[in-house]
Amino acid sequence: MLDQQRAVFCRVAGRYVKQALKKRTMAVQTEPEKEGLPIPAKLYRIGELVNCTPFSRQTIHNYTTMGLIREDRWTEGGHRLYDESVFERLSEILRLRKTKTLSQIREILSKRQRRS
Repeated sequence: MLDQQRAVFCRVAGRYVKQALKKRTMAVQTEPEKEGLPIPAKLYRIGELVNCTPFSRQTIHNYTTMGLIREDRWTEGGHRLYDESVFERLSEILRLRKTKTLSQIREILSKRQRRS
């Protein structure tokens, strides 16, 4: 009897997870035929960036520490929160990473930021 209850719970929980993932996927706003990563509309923790991009948690942390990307704000609990602009920045880093070193990318991005 207990095994049957566990099986039912697992099926229900699995269905819930699939529905949540489907909703998250539908919530992602993509621009038609624009190069780069899709940009969901909200603030993101590192774990959420990892789910939406090809970068690992450590890479996101390292890019933040190096100044390649910036957190928008911090939670009361000390978690970094990133805004939508980080997706554009990560797309640019991904593109530049094919031919440039991280130091070169940092120089390029800082020059662009000073111009604007």
